[in-house]
Amino acid sequence: MKLIIYTSLICFSALLVSAQQPVIVQPGAPGQPTKVLPADTTGKIPQLSPKDVEFMQGMIHHHAQAVEMTALIESRTQNKDVRKIGAKISQSQIDEINFMKRWLMLRGEKTEMQMKEMSGMSDANHSNHGGHLMPGMLTPKQMEKLKNAKGTEFDRLFLKGMIQHHEGALVMVKDLFATAGAGQDAEIFNFASDVDTGQKGEIKIMQEILDRKKKEEKR
Repeated sequence: MKLIIYTSLICFSALLVSAQQPVIVQPGAPGQPTKVLPADTTGKIPQLSPKDVEFMQGMIHHHAQAVEMTALIESRTQNKDVRKIGAKISQSQIDEINFMKRWLMLRGEKTEMQMKEMSGMSDANHSNHGGHLMPGMLTPKQMEKLKNAKGTEFDRLFLKGMIQHHEGALVMVKDLFATAGAGQDAEIFNFASDVDTGQKGEIKIMQEILDRKKKEEKR
């Protein structure tokens, strides 16, 4: 459903660009309402920020690991709760990857983040995956441990690992909105806001599954 909305936004934006008297909608900061501006204020609206591009490229890479993690579920656990949340995460992140790639291509940008763009990121709360440091991503050792686990142990590692992974995505969204001039494009604003809301909800679900499993193990 979100993919349809994002695609509609792209088409709608294209129509606005071609119109003689476009209606300009400027997103407000998180928690603040959007503003409808006069057409003659176009020059005052912030242009696409390099941080916007970096965010989308980085989130594609980040989402790819989540999809890799969910692909392990089918052959490693029969837990219905884990399978259900895994399927939800997989489908939503695949759809979002397609949206982000399309967003970048329409703007003539590469879909992969360049190494020089990653050089300024610290090692704190980051892990090395495929040569890139991204918030919350599992280390190669964590991924290997997850791949070798089965049953209850896999469930625990997957849930804890995906919570860590989702929390990293929230850091990326927070960083985007904290950067001056970034996140003002209507499509990226709506997308990043949905990522924030959606992944917070999934973290809550996964934590509840973990808590239930702990109680069951104590019986």
